[in-house]
Amino acid sequence: MTEKETFMTRAIELSTANIENGGGPFGAIITKNGKIIATGVNLVTRTCDPTAHAEINAIRAAAAALGTFDLSGCEIYSSCEPCPMCMGAIYWAHLDKLYYAGTRTDAKEAGFDDSFIYDELALQPEHRRLKSENLLHTEALEAFRTWKEKSDKTEY
Repeated sequence: MTEKETFMTRAIELSTANIENGGGPFGAIITKNGKIIATGVNLVTRTCDPTAHAEINAIRAAAAALGTFDLSGCEIYSSCEPCPMCMGAIYWAHLDKLYYAGTRTDAKEAGFDDSFIYDELALQPEHRRLKSENLLHTEALEAFRTWKEKSDKTEY
């Protein structure tokens, strides 16, 4: 078994064990230099937190372990193709590579259908099911002006 397969096997084991612990069937690990530095499982129902997906929990644990929000140099192994929220977090965390086992089609067939989110994101805001309204746009620009002018900011 290759190192990659060993890491993916661990993510899949976490997903299966998590079902027994009352969570969803998702697991993730983050590695750096060939070592596991963080793991995560789906804790949505156990914590009443809709953002507590395996990948998000693994990213939070890795960032805490490394003391940085920039996970460049790390790779993530997920038991399933990440949902749109997790995919966004993976990009924001600057992970070098994503490996996944199950697909979003597999997840959909198991009752975890994220396809409506992909469909909604492709629409202009005024055409989405979630009604939204742009308020105080000009006033909000002040924070961006201040940020752009700040000389000692930490970029991310």
